[in-house]
Amino acid sequence: MSSLRQSVSRWCFSKIPLPEFARMAKEIGLEAIELLAPEEWPVIREYGLICAVSQPVDTITDSLNRRENHARLIPLMKARLHECAAAGVPNLVCFSGNRRGQSDEEGLEICAEGYKELAGTAEKLGVTLCVELLNSKINHADYQCDHTAWGVELCQRVGSERIKLLYDIYHMQVMEGDVIRNIRDHHAYIAHYHTAGNPGRNEIDDDQELNYPAIMRAIKATGFKGFVGHEFVPTGDPISSLKQAIALCKV
Repeated sequence: MSSLRQSVSRWCFSKIPLPEFARMAKEIGLEAIELLAPEEWPVIREYGLICAVSQPVDTITDSLNRRENHARLIPLMKARLHECAAAGVPNLVCFSGNRRGQSDEEGLEICAEGYKELAGTAEKLGVTLCVELLNSKINHADYQCDHTAWGVELCQRVGSERIKLLYDIYHMQVMEGDVIRNIRDHHAYIAHYHTAGNPGRNEIDDDQELNYPAIMRAIKATGFKGFVGHEFVPTGDPISSLKQAIALCKV
C-alpha cells in the first residue's frame, strides 16, 4: 500500500511568501497546500501542487446551524463548489457554527437541512464538503461540531458521500481523546485529516502526547485515499519542523 498523501495548511506558514513556500513544499515531498483562496490556486499549480482543501466561505462561528444563515451562505457555498470543481480542488472546508444557547439536537436538525441543500451540487461536481471537528475547550469556545459523534450523526442525517468530516486530530484529542478508536470506527465519514501536537498545537514531536506514527498507521489501515494536512504552528525553523512532520507521518 502506498504512503499517505500529505498536505500543509497555508495559514501556519503565512510569513513565507506563497511562491517560495510552494517551491519548498514540493521539494520536501508534499503534494498539496490547503486553505487557499481561489486566486491562490494557480500560484501553487506552477510548482506541481494542488489545493487539497479550499478556504471556506462560511466561518467557524456563523454557519448552517442557524436557519437565518442559509439564504446567504448556501449560494456562496454552491458557487465555491463550482470553483473547486473547475480547478480540480477536491474538498471545501466548512463548519457548524457556534451554539449560542442552541441545543445540539436543534443544531443537528438545522445543519442537516442546510447541508442537504448542498449535497446535490457537491455530488454532481464531485467535490466534498468537509465539516471540521474543532475543540470548544481551548480554541473555539461554544463551537457546536466539537465531538466526533455529533459530526457523524450530521453526516448520517444528510446521507451523502459528499458531506463528510474533517477530523482534526489535535482538536479531538483535546475534546475526547481515543483518537485511533474513533478513526477506526468512523473512518467512513472522514474525508480529510489535520495534524498538530497536543498540548500547544505546535510540532508533532516527542514533546507532545500524541503518537503520530501509530495514528497514521491506523488511518492507512482504513484504506484512506485522501490527504493528511499538517496544521501545526511551528515554534522553531518552519521548514525543518515540516520536514520532521512529513517523516513521522510517512508510513
